[in-house]
Amino acid sequence: MMPGRILIIDDEPNIRKTMEMIHRGAGWKTDSADHGEAGLAKIRSDDFDLVYLDMSMPGMPGLDVLRKIRLLRPELPVIILTGQGTIELAVEAIKLGAFDFLEKETGKEKILLTSSHAWEMSSLERENEKLRTRVSGGRKILGASREIAGVLEQIAKVAPTTTRVLILGESGTGKELIAREIHRRSKRSGKAFIKVNCAAIPEELIEAELFGSVKGAYTGSVKTREGKFRAADGGTIFLDEVGDMSMKVQTKVLRVLQEGEVERVGSDQIITVDVRVIAATNKDLKAEVAAGRFREDLFFRLNVVPVTAPPLRSHPKDIPILAKAFLEEYCLENEIPLKKIDPRVVEVLSTYGWPGNVRELRNQIERMVIMSQGRTITIGDVSEEIRRGGSAVQAVKPADGPVESRLDTFEGVPLQEAKKRLEEALIRRTLDRNGWNVTRTAEELGIERTNLHKKINAYGLTKDGQ
Repeated sequence: MMPGRILIIDDEPNIRKTMEMIHRGAGWKTDSADHGEAGLAKIRSDDFDLVYLDMSMPGMPGLDVLRKIRLLRPELPVIILTGQGTIELAVEAIKLGAFDFLEKETGKEKILLTSSHAWEMSSLERENEKLRTRVSGGRKILGASREIAGVLEQIAKVAPTTTRVLILGESGTGKELIAREIHRRSKRSGKAFIKVNCAAIPEELIEAELFGSVKGAYTGSVKTREGKFRAADGGTIFLDEVGDMSMKVQTKVLRVLQEGEVERVGSDQIITVDVRVIAATNKDLKAEVAAGRFREDLFFRLNVVPVTAPPLRSHPKDIPILAKAFLEEYCLENEIPLKKIDPRVVEVLSTYGWPGNVRELRNQIERMVIMSQGRTITIGDVSEEIRRGGSAVQAVKPADGPVESRLDTFEGVPLQEAKKRLEEALIRRTLDRNGWNVTRTAEELGIERTNLHKKINAYGLTKDGQ
């Protein structure tokens, strides 16, 4: 099995240098950080297979760094580096989920053997996880941005508990994926996950759908129905678009949350259920409460822990990652040889605003996979709407015609957002044209070199576009 990528977090330069030399000589790719915060930043932005972590560093304590890593990447193996007086901390780290610990004076052979064991076990777990995901037909939350890392950190905190969660966000941002991930990491993962789209069920049927009904309870009721809450007993029920429920149904849902009891339509028999409720909405429920369309007491019951699914335009750095994953998924699903995406396509996709969020990106990738003729998806395979929207930076080029002819690119976009998109696209294009020479790019853009570095970091720009 080929070695992967390793991160060494240690404040001692000699230790970092020695560990990197040992692993590079064995074929590993390496990176390092001199304190915990820097290491966590690298883990948020890059993909590592193994971490070596010093327990005694200035700033954030080693155990706190380990806890953060376990929240961000629970599957990532961490090997503790111990010095004099840190053995007890290392034992505590093992209890927190560290893979193993080694003294800093350990020889090369044992270090590489420990790294190999951790890598092999991690690889096996990843393969098992892929198999579980494929068998269940599930999809995973993808992304390396700070925004997605924040969501995953919230999931890691709330999933093991029994508390209710309200997922907020625009349509297409992946609220159902968040709900499923919370269930998957919970103690109820072996039980049912039942989804109910409250906006898709007719008003006259939603009570029977949620709570069940007895035969003959209403016109067309030809058999007794169990109801979604009963079906989710012991597991999780996901109330999607909960803001679309009528006041009458809200009252009954409130009773389930308060008492753990349901009554089928047409029956006065009380049925006890044990269900974790996760709700989601793209509406402003506080505004709905103020308008009298949503019960305030139900809002407070559901909104114990709010989690916000970020719009795709807020984390464009993840677009290449998502596009690659969707490309592989749809090639496999349609039995098409794996295709590649031209870098210019990735650039256009990364600068488009995606009002339909991840769902719109997924649909675009699926269309390109199906309709493109060659083995590489080129700019001609991208829809005209996205090509125009993703090429906003061209509006400043006189050769492209009057600026006014391209203002439709920003139609419906707030001024500040439009300025950010234009600035990011212009900086990216100028860097590419100058071969990522920061000094020359800063001069051309008329800004200080340090200011340009800040903007590059703020927008998450990298030379390879990843």
